Amino acid sequence: MRVLDTDVCVEILRGNRAVLARRAAVRDEVCTTWVTAAELYYGAARSADPDGNRVLVTALLRTLRVLAGDLVAARLFGDVRADLERKGTRLADADLFIGAMAVSRRAVVVTGNRRHFERFPGVTIEDWIRG
Repeated sequence: MRVLDTDVCVEILRGNRAVLARRAAVRDEVCTTWVTAAELYYGAARSADPDGNRVLVTALLRTLRVLAGDLVAARLFGDVRADLERKGTRLADADLFIGAMAVSRRAVVVTGNRRHFERFPGVTIEDWIRG
């Protein structure tokens, strides 16, 4: 299973051919999370064309299963956040939620933001934006 991060979904919405080709080539299930869905709708609401962009976001999300959190992911979130804070390292809650949902499902996070997700123990990452 591949879990698309927000930046990859944005590239799909922008028509990035390389990212679209990678998605088409994947045989595993490609999904996203409720966190990414929320971030995409936030971006649409802030855009110059909120109504039009909401339509595009909804169309994209209809092609993906949107993962919800569960107790396993919630515990991972809490454990990793506490561990990172003890080390003096922070990670945005959105990335922690996405990482926890991916790890709890043994899924790969597809992102262009390796630097953030590499701090989450156990996360496997693919970068479809930079290769």
